[in-house]
Amino acid sequence: MKTVYERADIVPLLAEIFRELGYEGASLSRITERTGIGKGSLYHFFPGGKEEMAAAVLAEVDAWFEQTIYRPLRTEDPHQAIAAMWTDVNDYFRSGRRICLVGAFALDETRERFSTAIGGYFLRWVDALRSALMRAGCLQEEAQALAEESVAGIQGALVLSRALDDTKVFTRSLQVLAKRLDAVMR
Repeated sequence: MKTVYERADIVPLLAEIFRELGYEGASLSRITERTGIGKGSLYHFFPGGKEEMAAAVLAEVDAWFEQTIYRPLRTEDPHQAIAAMWTDVNDYFRSGRRICLVGAFALDETRERFSTAIGGYFLRWVDALRSALMRAGCLQEEAQALAEESVAGIQGALVLSRALDDTKVFTRSLQVLAKRLDAVMR
């Protein structure tokens, strides 16, 4: 195992622990056990404890989505940005094998603790997709409904794919959503 020298090295490890165990299930002892990093080192990097760890993970997820999904949807050719979104989302969620950490946090008591980050993630995704759809010729109301439907469809497909242990459910759902948006943008 690589020796961890920087806080940034720990955040991806924490993300997978929170994905697997949830916020409540990720006790400090389980975090130290799974990362191989002592409590003292964890508190050195995250003096605010588990809450600061989760906030750092959410910030990293947010930064990835901002750079890879939201910004292109807001600024690049809408057709290309939307097509890239489907590919990038499939890759990020590992064809449905990786849960949406933000979505998981939204479903339990953790939501209250991180409500701004959680709400912002979904609002910015819907807003960026709505923006791309409007630049592709959709009226604002239709673009808003399609953006909400698409983000909700992605999240639902993740849950269903995991529940059925069938990654094809996720992949098929993305294909259906992509075809729906393509048809509207023609």
